[in-house]
Formats: sequence, structure tokens, C-alpha cells
Amino acid sequence: MKRRGLLFALLACLLAACITPAASSGGSPPPVAALPTASPGFAWWNDAVFYEIFVRSFYDSNGDGIGDLNGLIQKLDYLNDGNPNTNTDLGVTALWLMPIYPSPSYHGYDVTDYYLVNPQYGTLGDFKRLLREAHKRGIRVVIDFVMNHTSSEHPWFKQAQNPQSSKRNWYLWADTDPGGVGPWGETIWHPSAQGGYYYGVFSDSMPDLNYKNPDVVTEMEKVTRFWLQEMGADGLRVDGARYIVEDGKVLADSKGNHEWFKQFRTFYKGIKPDALTVGEVWTTNDAVTKYVQGDQLDLAFNFDLSASLVSSARSGSADAARLNLAIAAKLLPASHAANFLTNHDMNRVMGELGNDVNKAKRAATLLFTAPGTPFVYYGEELGQLGKKPDEDIRLPMQWSDTANGGFTIGTPWRALAADYTTKNVATESADTNSLWTHYHALIAVRQANSALRNGDGFVVQSDNSGVLALVRASKEQVILVINNLREEAVTDYKLTLDKGPLTANGHYTVQPIWGKGNFATVPVNADGGFTDYQPGVGLGPGETQILQLVPAAK
Repeated sequence: MKRRGLLFALLACLLAACITPAASSGGSPPPVAALPTASPGFAWWNDAVFYEIFVRSFYDSNGDGIGDLNGLIQKLDYLNDGNPNTNTDLGVTALWLMPIYPSPSYHGYDVTDYYLVNPQYGTLGDFKRLLREAHKRGIRVVIDFVMNHTSSEHPWFKQAQNPQSSKRNWYLWADTDPGGVGPWGETIWHPSAQGGYYYGVFSDSMPDLNYKNPDVVTEMEKVTRFWLQEMGADGLRVDGARYIVEDGKVLADSKGNHEWFKQFRTFYKGIKPDALTVGEVWTTNDAVTKYVQGDQLDLAFNFDLSASLVSSARSGSADAARLNLAIAAKLLPASHAANFLTNHDMNRVMGELGNDVNKAKRAATLLFTAPGTPFVYYGEELGQLGKKPDEDIRLPMQWSDTANGGFTIGTPWRALAADYTTKNVATESADTNSLWTHYHALIAVRQANSALRNGDGFVVQSDNSGVLALVRASKEQVILVINNLREEAVTDYKLTLDKGPLTANGHYTVQPIWGKGNFATVPVNADGGFTDYQPGVGLGPGETQILQLVPAAK
């Protein structure tokens, strides 16, 4: 059996070298002295492009059909090879790993040990090696922090089911069923085999921890210290952040929840001042904004904007995206916003867009030009398909048109989508017109322009409902982004920004960054915006223009 395992590992390594163009840049990248520093006045995550990875589905290094940390290490050059002189990597600068802890489930959101790595994925040593290799390439690594609940198989909960156990108060109990339902109508009180009912907002296999118990707080702070300080992770994606602390019948976004995150911020910043917390606060921005007021979370996902970007790309109408961009500008500033199209809990964006590559390109353009930090779900850059059940939105990554999409030389934990023979890294990275190439180019343009990375956003009004325009402004640069979301060309349109970041009553010349043409000079109004500006250059079907605005010489 040992010889067979070694053979599988050897074959997997050879397979990786053969099917992954982005990993063939001539060996390991040259070590860098340090991770990239942040732009002045910003944190490192404000300059980053994140990539969400389900380790189980990314790449299998040993032939057992399950992705693992060593497989991810082998594919780091695909994500970013650390060499600015190559042009074959995607260009992402940070990773979010879905749960990597031991768990009885395939997904890992029910944890049985917070201090270990799922043995199917590897070891703690493998994780440390992943960090070293990622950091060499300028990639930071954030792990999923499932702190609201444990698995019902966790030793803590097994002990807690005994009413006499010292762990009893680590969870929430009632002698009789209190009744009621949860935030989305679900059952929340579950019977225990040893008597009583326990609270689990997500399911009976995920009992909630009791954060009003100081012992729980102390233990989870110990877990935080372990991953940030001892293991060296760069941050935490906080799962179920709305539900950590309950106040009576207030089960989400309670006052106690906000108070808890304030003290948690003090704790983790004391351990590692540049550590990131990004919160899953799955609700409207009216509630999300309270978590990013400077004393709780660093970033929060913008679910409202996610839905509107996909909606506008699908319909060809800018209205939904324009409205939610304007709301976000008031409630969720760019420096605190984590933007995305879809994630591991949603039907994949390609399916939401009718498997239309052109619409997928428009959605990606909206994501990478919007104010905030972009997050890409693995395989999104290929147009991978998938709709619920959850297993089918987390299918293996499609690396090539070979057997099992190049994901494994064994039997994959779940069969790949049927389109892997045409939608895969090897094919799309060699196609100058592919969705992958579009993502690659957008990431490069974003990373090369400070206004797109961390600039403020100003929503521009248009007299054409198919045109979505934004001004992005940093201290160094002002950019005007104009998107035609329609299938038809736009030959004549007007743009208005009542109040903006431009020098009042001045004029700006236009220098295309993405696109081409001779654009009219922008006359600025008294409030730093412009009125009925006509660029003088039409937009082709689905075309985007990214234009730098430069003060005209007086």
C-alpha cells in the first residue's frame, strides 16, 4: 500500500506539470523579502484580490480523489507565481480557505477539533508550508473561522450532553422545548439523547457555543491565538457573524453581538495588528454597516451588491447595480466592503447568467471596477456551472480536458461537471478571448491602478439605462469607468455626476486604459462633477471603457 501511495503521488506531480500552463514558469519563483506592503493610508486587504478555495475540490496531490493542502501548494503558481515578469498566473494576492479543520461532514462547517487540520487535507506542517510558499509569491492566506458553533460530534458537546458536566454551560440549553423558529424559519431547539434541548441556529448537528460563558470566550481566544500567532494565518473569515451572541429572542445582530466583536477586535489586533477579519453578515447593508464602524470587523461581505451586479449583468439594465452602488457608498465604504458575485452557498454565477460568456465577462468587469475588495469563487474565472444541492456548487476544479479534468488520478469525491472538456484552465488560459483571459486582464488592470484598488467610488448617472458609469478616485489618480450592459451598441449617451472628486471648474483630458478612441475633454462643474458629459466615443455591445482623467494644462 505504501508503494502504491508513492506511485499515486509521483503520477499526480507529473500530471500537474503536464496540464497546468500557469505552473510552467521555470520552477519556483524567486523568494521575496516580504509580502507586499499596503498603499499609504490603507490596509493590505484594500489592495488585494481574494480567491475563495474549497480545498477538497481544488487539487488532489495523492490520488485519493480529495483535494488537499499539498495539492493547493502545487497549484500556487496558477494563482500567482510571484514573478512580475511572467503573464501566465491569474494574479490573485490573497486566499480564503473554506474550513480545513477535522469534521464529520464533507464541507467542514461542523468542527470537531479547532487545533488540527482535517487529515484528508494534510497536517499542520502542510499548512505551515502552504503559508511559506504562498508568502514567497506575495499571497496572503485567510482561513474560515467557524466560531458560532461546533459539530455535535465535538468532544465538548459530547460532554455537555451530561447535565452534570463542566462543559454543560458551553452550549445553550433548556429543560423543555422553548419553541419558536430561527431567523429564516428554521427549527432552532433540538432534543438531546440525554435530556433537555440545545440551541443550534443552523442545524441539530451544529450546536451554538455560549459566548456569555467566560470559559468559552477564553477557549476561542486561545484558538484565535493558535491560528494567527502560532500557525501564522493572515486573517479570519468569520462564519455566521450575525449569530455569535443572542439577546433573549434577538437571535441575529443583537447588541451583545456587536459588543462581543468590539472586544474580540481588541484581542486579535493585540496578537497580530495586521490580521484581517472579514465577516459573513448575510443581510441588508442597513445591518451590515454596524459591523464595520472601525471597532468591530475589518471587512464585511456586500450581499446586496452581489445580487445587483449579477442582476444587471443578466438583464442588461444598470438600474439595480447603480442603486446598490449608491447605497453602498453611504453605508459600506470601499475600505470596508468585500465584494463578490456568488460564493459557496449560492448557485454559481455562470448558471445565473444562462451560461452566457459575454454576460459573465460583464459581471466580472463590474466586480473588479466597483469600490471595495473583490473575492472570486474558485472556478468562476472559467465559467464553471453548478446549482444546489450544495455539493454541486462545490465541484472539483477543472484543470484540463483529461480524465477527471486533471483534478485527480483517482476517483473524485464528486464527479466533475460535464463541460470540463471545454471549460478548463489549460484550454481557457491559451484562448485570448476566453473568460479566464478576461479575469486575468481585469485583475492586472486593477492591480496597476490605485484608483481601482482602493479609490473612493462615485456613481454616475446616465440617460441610457444600459450604461453603468462610475468615477473611482484615489490621491494619485481619477478613473472613469463606462460599461455598456446591453447587447446593442450605444452611439450617443450623456453622463452626469452632480458632485465629485475633480478640481472645481477645471477641465480633464481622457487617456484610455481599457478601450480606445479620442474622447472629449471633461468640463468640471463647481462641485467637482460634470453635467451631461458626452464622451464622443460610442460603446460596442457589452463594451467597457476604463479611462484615466488627467487635469488639462491651464
